[in-house]
Amino acid sequence: MSPDLHTHLSALRLTWMRDNLDDELTDAVTRERSHQALIERLIQGEVAAKHSRSTERRIRAAKLPYRATLADFDFHWPKAINDALVRSLFTLDFMRDHANIVLIGNVGLGKTHLAVSLSMQACEARKNVRFVAAADLINELEAARAGGYLGKTLRRYQKLDLLTIDELGYLPVDKRGAEHLFQVLSSRYERGSTIITTNRAYKDWPSTFANDSAMTAAVLDRVVHHCHTVLITGDSYRQNKAVAQVE
Repeated sequence: MSPDLHTHLSALRLTWMRDNLDDELTDAVTRERSHQALIERLIQGEVAAKHSRSTERRIRAAKLPYRATLADFDFHWPKAINDALVRSLFTLDFMRDHANIVLIGNVGLGKTHLAVSLSMQACEARKNVRFVAAADLINELEAARAGGYLGKTLRRYQKLDLLTIDELGYLPVDKRGAEHLFQVLSSRYERGSTIITTNRAYKDWPSTFANDSAMTAAVLDRVVHHCHTVLITGDSYRQNKAVAQVE
């Protein structure tokens, strides 16, 4: 590759072409590819590389606790799970309708794994995603309130294509924390999709929202209006694995 061509490709930010052009030219000669075929391969490689970099940026911005895919999920472990429903959610059609997903089950059944996998799928689809534990979200919003920028923080959460709130109901929430959660969920109603993982059935949600029945009713009204509920029952996979290692 000539120095000028290297410089021009760098200036155009066609870095995959810049780094692979010599190999592609050699391969094109060896395989007797046409000029059009060569150009198509170079463009396809550049597009794939840009998509990969974009996905990586979105995954980092989402602040996922780890990486997971649906292929890694063991559907045989839970005693009960709607396999067909879960698989259908990975088409991301629910996001087109600004619908929500609530994953309900005890600890160790893969709720967070599925939530992370769906979040990664959304990143692959070039959606703006954020993953956050319920307790961390409340703390962030309280710090924003104390610092005088709560509105700005709420608007940032409102604009996300997908917000995943993990472990709702695992820790007690005071009245102000419940109000913060309500503000987030209310602001996202029919504007974006929200995934929630929780160990509490809907009937037990009042205890999550400071035993405020009116607030709980308002939250449920917004969350379940357009919602796919996934119930998962069974024994904890992690606990069973730990016990098996000791025996």
